[in-house]
Amino acid sequence: MSLTVEGFQSSALLAQINDHLQTLSEAERQEQVKKVKGIFQFNVKNKEGKVATWTFDMKTGNGAMHKGTVSGLKPDITIDIADSDFVDLADGKANGQKLFMSGKIKVKGAIMMATKLDTVLNAAKAKSGFKAKL
Repeated sequence: MSLTVEGFQSSALLAQINDHLQTLSEAERQEQVKKVKGIFQFNVKNKEGKVATWTFDMKTGNGAMHKGTVSGLKPDITIDIADSDFVDLADGKANGQKLFMSGKIKVKGAIMMATKLDTVLNAAKAKSGFKAKL
């Protein structure tokens, strides 16, 4: 199933994270899940005002990215962000803390879980050039 959503630049970035997960061995994926232990929901709003949702499960199984919400998976943290801000964050042009403090990222739930997301993003960055830092 494709993770990309037309009109959302960030969907390619989320697909990159998922692609990175697929390159890991079963043991490496389980290790990432043990480190993070959380379910993230990204609600991304594009310039047309449409919202697309992705669920990043790093709590059950071997970790997986899903387009939309997943029945039975309750997010530990929900992150609302504009598509352009997500792309800037991934490109290293924006700082996650500054975006949060200025209200451009809204977080509901276990806010400290966002720091655990760094674990996965940094691993993906090392292998694919992905730059995001929350």
